[in-house]
Amino acid sequence: MDRRTFITVSTAAFVGAGAPATATPRRVGMADVALIQQRFSDVVASDHRHGGQRGIEMRAAALADEALVLQEAGTASQRVRASLYASAAGFRSSAMWAAIDGRRFGDASNHMREAQLLAEMSGDPAIKFRIWSHAGTMYRHLGRPAEAAAANDVARGLALARRDPMFASLGLARHAAIHAAAGDRAAARRSFGQAREALYRADVGEVRPVWLTAFYDAAEIDSLALSAYSLLGDWATAEAHGHRCLAGLRLHMVRSKAITTARLARAQLEQREVETAVDTAMGVPADAAAGHPRVSAMLAIFGDRLNQIAPGSSHTDTWQSHMVRVKV
Repeated sequence: MDRRTFITVSTAAFVGAGAPATATPRRVGMADVALIQQRFSDVVASDHRHGGQRGIEMRAAALADEALVLQEAGTASQRVRASLYASAAGFRSSAMWAAIDGRRFGDASNHMREAQLLAEMSGDPAIKFRIWSHAGTMYRHLGRPAEAAAANDVARGLALARRDPMFASLGLARHAAIHAAAGDRAAARRSFGQAREALYRADVGEVRPVWLTAFYDAAEIDSLALSAYSLLGDWATAEAHGHRCLAGLRLHMVRSKAITTARLARAQLEQREVETAVDTAMGVPADAAAGHPRVSAMLAIFGDRLNQIAPGSSHTDTWQSHMVRVKV
């Protein structure tokens, strides 16, 4: 069914079920917004546990539509309507992120366009930042650093990013990774340093969106640095950031731990620490190794490099046997 048709039908059902056609329209208030936002928190939590799954993407997109259905369910103040548009934009940006994480970039682009429109209608600067920052990450993964920098610059140029050091820090850290994708080692190192300085200045007591506070901290900077220095071929520095990231990751960051572990294993392997690298890679949970598109791709590359670096070794045999069991 076409999405707009679905919304129209759902709205009619939502408003009409169990009530006469002449009934006074209900009043949609901040309590309705709070219920929607709680479901947004659930989507964010699910993403940190699993990440990249099409089910998360579809659920987030459906919840965006539900937020829009509420716009038509009754009367509401301008504040409530703006909050509902912000919620819909948040869900759509989560669908975008799940698609990016799952390597479904065409779907991610479609979600991005809808999210950007909804964010403009909401006037919420935080969700605008999230969407443009995600766009920068998407273009970086696509190997288009110039477009990645342009998108991330939009996020960094928002007044919110100039006012709040935590938003500024995230923008700088992601820009550092973009510099690395463009091959600019000095700019990457400088931006990572600036990102850390900004994070240290951030007021931990300030109220911020759950999507930001749930994941962004010093460990995330190390995660991005691990990725960046791996792209630059500086495997020793990448490994150091990988260890720091794993030491600082919060327990709910299950998806991030799997990604970091896979990247760390690659950094060790490229330094010819074959036994250590295989042990590290085998620490990636089986569900992520087999079911998370990005982790699966990383481990496939790890296996190819292992065959090139240590063909026929006992460690290579151990890894191959392990992956057979994982995929069963």
